[in-house]
Amino acid sequence: MTKHEEMQAFMRHYRRENKKTAVTMAEFAAAALKMGWKAPPPVTAEERLAKQFAAAAREETKIDKKTNRPYRANLAYSVKNKVGEQISFWVETDDATRAQAEMWKNRYREQMIGEAVIGVDTIEHWNRINPNEEPLQFELDFTEEYKWRLNTPVEEEEELV
Repeated sequence: MTKHEEMQAFMRHYRRENKKTAVTMAEFAAAALKMGWKAPPPVTAEERLAKQFAAAAREETKIDKKTNRPYRANLAYSVKNKVGEQISFWVETDDATRAQAEMWKNRYREQMIGEAVIGVDTIEHWNRINPNEEPLQFELDFTEEYKWRLNTPVEEEEELV
């Protein structure tokens, strides 16, 4: 059993034992520590700062001067080193080579597809176990929403998020 599978089993056990359906991760962690789970090693200051830089880079947007539309200012892409470890690199969109932009695009699309698959599977499961409810639909054609959002002024778009 993997570490994550052990944690998932603990979460199910905790919910069942405490007759709870919704629990915070902090509550799970506190209960696990009380039951003798070993705490992970502390994150170094450098690791924490690197994660903060990554979050800041991921969040930054710029405005295209011609279209007046926002775009991601930084792109992350991964490369395997000689030992086979994945190393993430960040590049400003305006400085990215075609290969770097394509790696980012492919990874981003894969994430979107993965989210769509798990979203549909989750809703189909919910529909199956709730046969007396009107089935939920999970529309995958975002064309209309995309066009609508594309034509929404940027100020209004920020209010939508």
